[in-house]
Amino acid sequence: MEITMDNSKNERANLERGLKPAGAYLDSLADFADLLGTIRQAENAAKELLAETSTPPPPKNVPVKNLANGGEKSPDGMNDQSGGQAAPPVVQAVSADESAEKKPTVDELLGKLDALVGLENIKQNVKSLINYVKIRKLREENELPNPPLSLHMVFMGNPGTGKTTVARILSELYRAIGVLTKGQLVEVDRSGLVAGFVGQTAPKTAEAVKSALGGILFIDEAYSLAPDISGGNDFGREAIETLLKMMEDHRDDLIVIVAGYSEQMGRFIGSNPGLESRFNRYFTFEDYNSDELYEIFSSMCAKSEYIVTNDAAQFARGHFRDLYAARDENFGNARYVRNFFENIVAVHSDRISALESPTREDLTTVLPEDLEKAAIM
Repeated sequence: MEITMDNSKNERANLERGLKPAGAYLDSLADFADLLGTIRQAENAAKELLAETSTPPPPKNVPVKNLANGGEKSPDGMNDQSGGQAAPPVVQAVSADESAEKKPTVDELLGKLDALVGLENIKQNVKSLINYVKIRKLREENELPNPPLSLHMVFMGNPGTGKTTVARILSELYRAIGVLTKGQLVEVDRSGLVAGFVGQTAPKTAEAVKSALGGILFIDEAYSLAPDISGGNDFGREAIETLLKMMEDHRDDLIVIVAGYSEQMGRFIGSNPGLESRFNRYFTFEDYNSDELYEIFSSMCAKSEYIVTNDAAQFARGHFRDLYAARDENFGNARYVRNFFENIVAVHSDRISALESPTREDLTTVLPEDLEKAAIM
């Protein structure tokens, strides 16, 4: 019995001796807190050291050069040329110009302008204007004086005569030759400039102008801003005054094009001396004749892979001749052609859907009856 009790005492003593070294440093809660703080400081120091000495991973979508064979390595780690094991990657910086989408050249944009149907006088005026601007820049580079230049323009003509399309090409052309920094086209009308309450029009107009900085602000039906023409209130006048001030403040990186019917635009420019002094270039967009309307129609059919039979083509030519002869100030030009083409597609779809097993020829062939029904829709 004594031996058993002695053994129990010895085991308890040995257990106490084993616990003492671990508790010797933790005599109080304060000591324990100090120990935890020291451990956290050591962990933070280790993280900082690791961040300073480690090599950062290459950014996504940036090519890395494989030094072993000179090939490009794609972001997913596969070598694009050799397919072999890649050497340790070296990050190569890619400039903003290289990564940005390639912008069209002056020759490409002039080719796009030439591809437009009709508009021969507009094409010549645009080319002359581009040549004039290019020579001005060369004179500046040779320290020669230049007379004052205003590139703000008035586009006059009926709807659907290509005014917006030409303005878009112009904006890109001016960017390509360095006149504008961005080359975007921002399209607005009266509702995009004029608010319905006092004090709101000037900020709204200013916001529209700011969005066009570096490009062209295209104001369609601009004559509606003049109260004596539109019959509206003076909010339109406030928009004009704000526009004129911002055109002066940003004259080096903003072009404004005002567009609308010829007669109304003439009165609009004459309604304010500031407009007359800033807009001194006038482009007149003539109505498309019947042959040009048919050319536009044929282009639309070709792009959508519709084949017009000879009889259908004959009907279309006659239809456009009658349309052109009876045109008035509301003549839609290319807009009408687009609507006419969309009506033809709808009529054609109704006819083909009634067939049990339409062939490829059925799906692509336009018949005279399709045009006849579309013409009266």
